[in-house]
Amino acid sequence: MEELDRVLKKYATSQDLMDRIRYVAETLSLEFDKWDDQYVSGPSLYFLVVAETDFEEYTDPLGENIWPTDRCKIVLDSPEGFRRVAEDVAFSRDGAIIVTGDGTIQEQMVRVRSPNHAEVAGVAELEYPDWMGTKHMSALETSLRKNVLWAVTLSEEDGRVTTYLDGTYQDYPRGEIGGRWRPEQ
Repeated sequence: MEELDRVLKKYATSQDLMDRIRYVAETLSLEFDKWDDQYVSGPSLYFLVVAETDFEEYTDPLGENIWPTDRCKIVLDSPEGFRRVAEDVAFSRDGAIIVTGDGTIQEQMVRVRSPNHAEVAGVAELEYPDWMGTKHMSALETSLRKNVLWAVTLSEEDGRVTTYLDGTYQDYPRGEIGGRWRPEQ
């Protein structure tokens, strides 16, 4: 909780930013109705919210995969605009989406390099549950980096949404998304 308090103190809008990103990931998961169809992949997202813009030291550009900043540049500007662009990206692009602490979305999507033990303290002690694929493991490892505030993933396999903070995660399997506000099926 100490780490969360530090983040919230430094970035006044970080909880709103995190809530908006998680809400959009949950919405896309709930709106997709083909999770049980064979050979069908659902929407997939990987957001990294970073404190600074020096993420190049642990990321590589992922080719032509870009976030259309001409349609949505800042997460909190337009909830519906952000949702629409996130949906397009979730079905058509791959890689991590970098968002700075002020909510600005970087155009280039990236591949995130795994940290080594000397580079990031605590990475050797991480434990990965069986359900975690490479995107989720990457988000968990990357959440240990000093300038990473949050990470959020939406799994294309089963619609689970997971949030990451400082080497910990909170997992929301699709059946639990929305909690008491979830509409009855």
